[in-house]
Amino acid sequence: MDLHEDNIRLPDGRVLHAYVAVPSDRVALTLYWHHGSPNIGQPPVPLFPLADELGIRFVSHTRPGYTGSDRARDRRVVDVVPDAATVLDHLGIEQFVPMGHSGGGAHSLALAARDRRCVGALAISGLAPIDAEGLDFFAGFDEAGRRELAAASAGPREMERFLAAEPDAEPPFEPDDLEMFEGAWSWFMDVVRPSMVHSPDGFVDDDVAATHPWGFDPAGIGVPTVLLHGARDRMVPADHSRWLAGVIPDADLRVVDAGHLSVMRFVEPAIRDLHSRLA
Repeated sequence: MDLHEDNIRLPDGRVLHAYVAVPSDRVALTLYWHHGSPNIGQPPVPLFPLADELGIRFVSHTRPGYTGSDRARDRRVVDVVPDAATVLDHLGIEQFVPMGHSGGGAHSLALAARDRRCVGALAISGLAPIDAEGLDFFAGFDEAGRRELAAASAGPREMERFLAAEPDAEPPFEPDDLEMFEGAWSWFMDVVRPSMVHSPDGFVDDDVAATHPWGFDPAGIGVPTVLLHGARDRMVPADHSRWLAGVIPDADLRVVDAGHLSVMRFVEPAIRDLHSRLA
């Protein structure tokens, strides 16, 4: 895989840092990666061997406010659609599948709902909307996670206060999540460490967007959608994907024995299934 980076100027004047990883042989399918929170947008390098095998091109960008991409104040989840469209237009891509983990899950669903070039979607360990009818949004989170999302739901200033008051809060990782920081998936640290070098703006805006109306209805997604979630995930409980599976018409729900990060060990079969169905 050849990985390239570029700064793309958006119509409103902002700069978006984008990536494209091209397989060595052919391109059979494009996956648009949407990163977690807080991360930068580099596509998942541990999946490059699979992508090379299947002819998958990865495209991605760092969301506004994180290192490399200009901030967009008051952004909503749906605002990823015009940003991604500019990247897709720049690369001349006519069909793609959005794929997002954690904070990127909702952004992948936004593209599935709103971009006509989207032919499928993969959301991993993602949140449901805060106004999801019949879902107890905060149930199943650890105490720090509940405080974080409650702060975000009160707005950016409260989220900033939360980060200042609890800068070293430990995520509720399972033992197999911690094992992911060894070997190939130590890549997670490569995208977490640089994400907030200059400011926490991207993280603040991600959480605020996630805990306010998204700007689109997941029930309007009309493409095959795989929802993958770890049953032992306490950062984003699996009931969020279960709720989404109940409203997305063509949803394939996969709840596996994993935590928030270790769920990535189950991504390869999902990608292979989408590839065989769509390529």
